[in-house]
Amino acid sequence: QQHFLVPLLELEGSDSPGDSLGSLTFSSCCCFFNPLDAQKLSGPLLSLCLPAGAAPAGSQDAPSVRLWSDYLNVPLHPKSLYVIRQYLHDGDCGCLEAFGQGESLLQDPACVEELEDRLHFYVEECDYLQGFQVLCDLHNGFSGVGAKVTELLHDEYSRKGILTWGLTPALSAVGDPQKSFCRLMNTALGIAHLSRHSSLFCPLSLSGSLGLKPEPPVTFPYINYNASLNYHSSAILAAALDTLTAPYRLCSSQASMLHFADSLTFSGRKVVAAWAALPFPALSGSSLPDVLSAHQDLPWKLLSSWKEQKVSSCFAQSVVLRGMCQEKATSCPGQPRSPLHSCESPGQVLQHHLHSQFPGAFSTCQMLQQPCHTQPPFPQFFSPLLSRRGFLLDRAQGVQSMPVLAALQSCPGLHSLLSGLCRELRPRRWGGSCAAGLEQDDFQEALEELRTLAQCYETGCGAAGSEEEGDSD
Repeated sequence: QQHFLVPLLELEGSDSPGDSLGSLTFSSCCCFFNPLDAQKLSGPLLSLCLPAGAAPAGSQDAPSVRLWSDYLNVPLHPKSLYVIRQYLHDGDCGCLEAFGQGESLLQDPACVEELEDRLHFYVEECDYLQGFQVLCDLHNGFSGVGAKVTELLHDEYSRKGILTWGLTPALSAVGDPQKSFCRLMNTALGIAHLSRHSSLFCPLSLSGSLGLKPEPPVTFPYINYNASLNYHSSAILAAALDTLTAPYRLCSSQASMLHFADSLTFSGRKVVAAWAALPFPALSGSSLPDVLSAHQDLPWKLLSSWKEQKVSSCFAQSVVLRGMCQEKATSCPGQPRSPLHSCESPGQVLQHHLHSQFPGAFSTCQMLQQPCHTQPPFPQFFSPLLSRRGFLLDRAQGVQSMPVLAALQSCPGLHSLLSGLCRELRPRRWGGSCAAGLEQDDFQEALEELRTLAQCYETGCGAAGSEEEGDSD
């Protein structure tokens, strides 16, 4: 298995590399577990972050086990960090709040020169440059920073893959309509611009909604996490991301990042959704056919922030299952109880199941023997009904690893996410601090891009419904 030969850009508001996001960073993957047995990911990290401001009045010291970066003992190269001094990470004022503010930062020639210097330094270190992973906040001004960074990458490295992950906190502040509208505008503009210059874009969050109306965060049957702790939410997203990106990080894989993205984003569908089962619910010693047959639908949860509905169709998907290969592929000797039990290998079992669940979809699957390691400092927030290896049992044990099922999907449900953002923004009055540094024509152009993207995910019956929605608006 190969090292990560991919410079990765992390764009977020933080007082240390990847500190506070509700989101996750490249280093969080390294910090929580050893990804795919490549214990040292050699892909360089370039992080754009903000200096910390004064804590809000009345705040107390944070607990010592609050964020993954509390455990970050890896020394970073001086060129790994570029601190934006014009804004503060936290505090009551001076924060990077609006998309236009972030976008204008990278219109400064001095800032662009500094960024390009760091970028070229790491690109020259690569033996084989597949592309770039960009992890970027969507809900604040870093969506504008990310828009300009991906534009720069697209202009300079047009033949390389650019996979962008838009991150938002699991919980959003409620009660302030202006802040809620700023968050909505930043998110919509970020999706439009980031998807424009990326090979693939995926919103990744434990939040239940990206719109104005808050929804409860995602829950998992065997994880008891605290949604208000970025330390917890980033660990879950890091485990999912480490699994989702496996197909182009293995020596056995013939596909590059760009080919991987192209297999999911044909017909203009640049936005994909993430799903994950953490852990994959399997009894210790059970076979994969038995586990899949026990569930009417795949037991995963949506990690892309729209009101989850039963997904019965998709256009394309990449599915990874890890930690189950050592389990028996078939049941006890005798007549097979289902077509799944007739398959010769776990890979064939999963492929057969995907074709039966999503007929007509372009489905690829990857089976990995190694589970997702969850030793400390990975949060120990698991149900007592899990074994050390993350399988279901009836007595408590410390969880040291777990099987994970994760997928990226291009599916019709993304139409409701993208068109919903457009509907919420369209009747709003233009102006205010949210529009700082942004022209109204640019805003309208971004909304039109979102509408065009949404139309790419329409199916026969959904198209008629969307026309009615447009007429009613």
